[in-house]
Amino acid sequence: MLLEFIAAIALGLGTAGLVMGLNFATGRRLPAWMMPASAGLAMILFMVYMEYSWSERTRAGLPEGVVVTAVSSESMWYRPWTYIKPLSLRMVAVDTRRNRHHADAPGQVMTSILLMGRWVPTRAIPVVFDCDLARRADLHAGVEMTDDGSLIGADWRQLGAGDTALEAACGPG
Repeated sequence: MLLEFIAAIALGLGTAGLVMGLNFATGRRLPAWMMPASAGLAMILFMVYMEYSWSERTRAGLPEGVVVTAVSSESMWYRPWTYIKPLSLRMVAVDTRRNRHHADAPGQVMTSILLMGRWVPTRAIPVVFDCDLARRADLHAGVEMTDDGSLIGADWRQLGAGDTALEAACGPG
């Protein structure tokens, strides 16, 4: 966040310098408002670009085995351009590098779901997917795994057909 702020300030100052040089080269024929307006516009466009490219930049930086399964898009009144193209500021991924199987419960996969958001730390939630019954249970305090691989105290959530998180966790790999 701090680096983006510094980059925006540097871009604004650079743009103001370019307009000032252009004004000097044209014999001071540009209106007085041109320099601050162009600097402000450059900073706003830079920040809009950074907001819209966050999702793709984050995806490109994910290690192999982390599969993005959902991306939220939203429009905000204080960002009027998001009504033209909604902004993606949150995503959910399954970290298949952490997949674990119990010998007595081969249809179940223990893994982590990653909740990622712009300007917020990534949260990892340990979960168990039941690939055979298409359901998921979050592993929170109070959930215990028995010796045979079954879960005690788990709140199973039924998942729909074609759920991308289920497919990522249970798929080949």
